[in-house]
Amino acid sequence: MRAGTLYVVSTPIGNLGDLSVRAVETLRSVAAVLAEDTRHSRPLLDRFEVRTPLVAHHEHNEAKRTPALVARLVAGESFALISDAGTPLLSDPGARLVHAAIEAGVPVSPVPGASALLAALVGSGIAADRFTFYGFLPRKGRERAALLAEIARSAHAAVIYEAPPRVGDTLAELAAAGAGERPAAVARELTKQFEEFRRGTVSSLAGSYETEAPRGEVVLVVGGAPEVAPDEDALRGKAHALRADGVSARDVVRVLVEQEHAPRNLAYRLAHE
Repeated sequence: MRAGTLYVVSTPIGNLGDLSVRAVETLRSVAAVLAEDTRHSRPLLDRFEVRTPLVAHHEHNEAKRTPALVARLVAGESFALISDAGTPLLSDPGARLVHAAIEAGVPVSPVPGASALLAALVGSGIAADRFTFYGFLPRKGRERAALLAEIARSAHAAVIYEAPPRVGDTLAELAAAGAGERPAAVARELTKQFEEFRRGTVSSLAGSYETEAPRGEVVLVVGGAPEVAPDEDALRGKAHALRADGVSARDVVRVLVEQEHAPRNLAYRLAHE
């Protein structure tokens, strides 16, 4: 018996026009639509005349329901997994089911579409060739502090989901961690009527939201730290000292790259001087 397919379907983050024709066809064709909140998703399906049964699939029941859903997939049924908005699995439940389906040999097929992450990134004006998605940061504690420090050190863009009341505090904490002069954007209500981008430095935007929180759904984009040219003289001194201690040229290259973050071609040249 041939297994069914688990479709991971992106839904609009605001503008209903962003639901693709393929997504509608997929939602109509499957045995059931697995929704994070059936009350939220029912109006969307009704709008596009999708009569497929809705099944609640969220973080509170995912562990319990996944085995039975996978058994049905293996038996030949197909399902569509959706979240409340955007692309599933990005700060949304569903990863457990996708992993279990793959382990059972069930085809998993993405149906691409809207994503707040990508919409914010491409509209921010910040270099998007490399980026890290952090989702929602922990509200407090060591893990939050460690992630803020990591973002402040990062050489490429960071994308963060944040609740409106905490936007000002998060930006202020990033500034305190050393990212105050980095370019940033606060993307609000993406694809909706009152879509807004505010751009500036982390510090200037922190000041903008110090007394008044933004409204609606928010995505923060923080630019990467500027590249700092390596201190070649200091690296040369380190390389010569290591060689004088009997360290091989190969190990000198490794130390300069891994510990001093020197470009490999520079490290190689200095190690062989």
